[in-house]
Amino acid sequence: MLRSVAVIVMDQVAAFELGVLAEVFGTDRTADGFPSYRFDVCTADGGPVRSRSGFLLAPTADLTVVEEADLVAVPAHADGAPVPEPVLAALRRAADRGAWLLSVCAGAFVLGEAGVLDGRACTTHWRYTDELQRRFPAAQVQCDSLYVQDGRLLTSAGTAAGIDACLHLVRQEHGSAVATRLARRMVVPPHRDGGQSQYVEAPIPKAPEAPTLEPVLEWLMGHLRHPVTVDELAARAGMAPRTFARRFRAETGTTPHDWLTNQRVLLARHLLEDTTLSVEGVAEQAGFGDAAALRHHFTRRVGTTPLAYRTTFRERTTA
Repeated sequence: MLRSVAVIVMDQVAAFELGVLAEVFGTDRTADGFPSYRFDVCTADGGPVRSRSGFLLAPTADLTVVEEADLVAVPAHADGAPVPEPVLAALRRAADRGAWLLSVCAGAFVLGEAGVLDGRACTTHWRYTDELQRRFPAAQVQCDSLYVQDGRLLTSAGTAAGIDACLHLVRQEHGSAVATRLARRMVVPPHRDGGQSQYVEAPIPKAPEAPTLEPVLEWLMGHLRHPVTVDELAARAGMAPRTFARRFRAETGTTPHDWLTNQRVLLARHLLEDTTLSVEGVAEQAGFGDAAALRHHFTRRVGTTPLAYRTTFRERTTA
């Protein structure tokens, strides 16, 4: 059973990510029937550190309490900041004895430096997933997950995804009823649908640099709502269909169908955010023909339904 939590902080710790851990595990709600935890904020030497927001944090302990904590958590820190060797050693010992390890956002890089991501499924903020994989090639980085559990290793994506991960851990340790009550108390959903893809910035792109096909792709970007076949595109490019398909993959890295579907999904995202069109209307304008086809492709590529995406992201204007 989870009873003690040690959060390791260093200079340039991200205040919000630390606050997530403090809100879930460091706030005494025993009067309302919630579990209680011993909660410590630890530094390598027990001295204060400065947050990325500029204020000083006074810890409650040094790394001694990490040795017996049931959960050792690492919030985000400034990218590239050196990690003290005692911190890395403490994380390795915690992993070896079977403690829960949890990172929020870029805190995954600290776990990577400690070597505890090797051979393990993990994630981080979508902006940093490529860098995490590059720096720790033995890690199994999942780019689209809000959080990933691999045994007693739990890593989360950016900022608010840390709440999702913490509630998941509460659910694991104390059951769904406690996690749901806690989510209600915090005024957050007990579980969010979809993955990080729905939060990645997705501007409608210009046609990629494709010397031979650029005129065709430029034309296609302006006619996404219209049905089109590979044969028609090949004819517009003045090529045989098979030659066109080979050239298309060589210059874009994918097939005509996959490229076109991706552009239509991007257009659908913007229509859902910026217009009041019905889902059926969005499907027609984006070239999917009907709502069923839009839902199928949208859910596969974004990780949530068009309606759920609109509910989350559509900008509401005041009268």
